[in-house]
Amino acid sequence: MAIGRVTQSMMMRQSLAAIEMNSSRSASLQEQMSTGRRLSRPSDSPTDAILAMRVRAEAAANKQYAANASDGAGWLGQLDITLGSMTDQVRRARELALQGANDGAMSPAAREALAIEVEQIREGLITQANTSYLGRPIFGGVTAGSTAYDETGAYVGTPAAVNRTIGNGVQVRVDSEGPAVFGPDGASLFDDLAALASALRADDGTGIRSGVTALAGRLDALVDARTDVGIRQKRIEDVLAATVDTELTLTARLSDLEDVDLIKVAIEVKLADVAYQAALASSARVLSTSLMDYLR
Repeated sequence: MAIGRVTQSMMMRQSLAAIEMNSSRSASLQEQMSTGRRLSRPSDSPTDAILAMRVRAEAAANKQYAANASDGAGWLGQLDITLGSMTDQVRRARELALQGANDGAMSPAAREALAIEVEQIREGLITQANTSYLGRPIFGGVTAGSTAYDETGAYVGTPAAVNRTIGNGVQVRVDSEGPAVFGPDGASLFDDLAALASALRADDGTGIRSGVTALAGRLDALVDARTDVGIRQKRIEDVLAATVDTELTLTARLSDLEDVDLIKVAIEVKLADVAYQAALASSARVLSTSLMDYLR
């Protein structure tokens, strides 16, 4: 049976390989210690690197959803405030109509004063119907202009939904279409107020009573519109809360994949250094063999 001979060159190669391996491990651990990251390059762990890329993609998408939801919350918040103010103004106009409905109890001057206030309310409502958010009219649909209604109360917007994507395949409408809230041109809230002002001036009891009934319907429509906005606001608030939780979960997941346990790595660095020093000492003894050692 042949027995292999261990040569000096073989011992040298093995010693150098041990030194290189321990040096490489020590350098890798030192890099992890300084950066705090276990994955500095894909070759550190291809599988974990792929998972980390997927988690980062999910985190980026979640961040965009949160930004969209935040923008939508701004739109809906402006809608809620505006509809609340307009409801108060319409309620005031109805009170004026009820005052004017008292046949024979008011002088022409008093009726004129009521008509003037109704007209002022109408002008204010038209202004509020042109309320914008970040330069976009909240009742104007997808109009390229900055207004939804002209000074006469006619709709000049482009009716279409303004949506925000707040999840994978999930969209929420963040505007309200003017004609759907205030009525179409020729039979809108603004037309009702104009007719009421004329009826008050003319002491037209039938016209005034029609105005009272019409404004009651307009109040119901405004309340319904505000309720719908509130429902959409709640949905977006829930999404915003969920995106915060998702961000925390993804951050923790990414940390598990990429970050290191500094205490554990510090111990491993120390052990690697001990192994490296031992390899150096062992190699020094092996490689110190001279010709005299063979002549003994």
